[in-house]
Amino acid sequence: MKAEQAVIQRILNLCHERNVTANSLAHLSAVPPSTVKNILYGNSQNTGIVTIAKICNGLDISIGEFFDDALFQTLEQEIE
Repeated sequence: MKAEQAVIQRILNLCHERNVTANSLAHLSAVPPSTVKNILYGNSQNTGIVTIAKICNGLDISIGEFFDDALFQTLEQEIE
């Protein structure tokens, strides 16, 4: 799995665990709904750490907690 896919899956998993929709996440995170949807639909080429931090704040977790998941332990090499 690539990093972009892992970020998407992690956000989806967290939203599912908390019963939060994409629009609710946008509101909780103070991130435009279009940005959240672009991330979740894979239309964002490079989700920035500031945006991830805002999403983490909205989900009431730390950035460390966000990345402390098995999804990020086995990422594919992206630089060839």
